[in-house]
Amino acid sequence: MNTAKQQLVNHGVHPSVQRIAIMKYLMEHCTHPTVDTIYTDLLPILPTLSRTTVYNTLELFCEKNAAMSLTIDRRNIRYDGCVKPHAHFMCNGCGRVFDAEINEHVRAHLYDSDQYAVEKVELNFSGLCPECLEEKKKLQ
Repeated sequence: MNTAKQQLVNHGVHPSVQRIAIMKYLMEHCTHPTVDTIYTDLLPILPTLSRTTVYNTLELFCEKNAAMSLTIDRRNIRYDGCVKPHAHFMCNGCGRVFDAEINEHVRAHLYDSDQYAVEKVELNFSGLCPECLEEKKKLQ
């Protein structure tokens, strides 16, 4: 697995201390965090960090395809350090966002088109995760 610094270099992003910390956070926390989550979690480690820096850094990562932004949550933009093609599932109960694999047939249909130059695909699902579904069953 690439280190955070190597991931940045591979995507043409100059690796500063703050950028490395943010990329490392994305690589280690597959929770699809928001700017505020990343800022709050990294502030004790980087006391000079600002929300604006986190936001601008994440936008740079997205521009360079080192991360992706997700609009699955209507209230917050979330970020994902995994840029390989995949979908997302948001639980309507607990609000967590999970990665969902896209099978080869769907991936080929979404990406292989002679008519379009596909640059980004965002495939989202919502419902209840297994834990919230189990809780719902207990309450019935």
